Amino acid sequence: MDQFLQLIVAGLATGAIYALAAIGFTLVWQTSQTINFAQGEFVMLPAILVLTAAHVGLPMWLAFIVGSAAFILLFGFGFKRFLVEPMQRHGVLPLAIATMALSVLIKEAAKNGFSAEAQHFPSLVPDGSVSFLGAAVSARDIAIFVVAVAAILGLQAFITRTRTGRTMQATAQNPTVARILGVPVERMILLTFLINAALALIASYLISPVYLAKFSNGETIGLAAFIAAIVGGFNQIRGALAGGFLIGLIDNLAAAYVSSAYRAAVPLVVLVVVILVKPEGLLGRKEERTV
Repeated sequence: MDQFLQLIVAGLATGAIYALAAIGFTLVWQTSQTINFAQGEFVMLPAILVLTAAHVGLPMWLAFIVGSAAFILLFGFGFKRFLVEPMQRHGVLPLAIATMALSVLIKEAAKNGFSAEAQHFPSLVPDGSVSFLGAAVSARDIAIFVVAVAAILGLQAFITRTRTGRTMQATAQNPTVARILGVPVERMILLTFLINAALALIASYLISPVYLAKFSNGETIGLAAFIAAIVGGFNQIRGALAGGFLIGLIDNLAAAYVSSAYRAAVPLVVLVVVILVKPEGLLGRKEERTV
């Protein structure tokens, strides 16, 4: 029973990271109708930038500020301005391919420009354990879960309870009508990309102390988050949230009770079943498009 509780807590912590990245998939889809295949690398990169800044002599607190600012500027504003906007006019497929190329570019740049070896990343939460229902669970896992959920709830409150958030929703639902009504559509889309970058930043700082900072992290996180977004519902933030927690739990339980060698296959089986039974995802809504 103790081991089961530990796996549940660890699964929820992992799922919270997947949910943050999956929400990024959803936000980009809602605003540009494309899939950002570099989303996993977006989660990997902030930790690398912070360590790079620290290696050039900056104190760690300043390295966090510099790395965070550089990432938000490059992959919040820059991603939207210099990749999405020029490619979007050519259609969804060229833009998706461009994000694949960006994924490879980021990974290779991190590998060759920083290090091919995994590097220790400082944790903002001291390592240790706390008693939960009689079981010793990781304090770091609890902290990851709490911080990630707080970020997600904060985003949800911003979107549903503020005027700017409702304007973002209107832009995502029908940008043409929103533009006619005087909504600053381009500004709202930019804000969405900045939020996506901020979520990736949080996920990076939460997961890197556990998995270490390494160039290959993006592959694992990106695939898991992509599966989570599809399983939960690609066009709903709540779907990405539910999918993230579900995949995180399945991943950890499969490693313990099925086989660690096949842990990556179990979420794929879940993905296939959901696509066959409910193609729009567990909490997604059906969309009809003219082609």
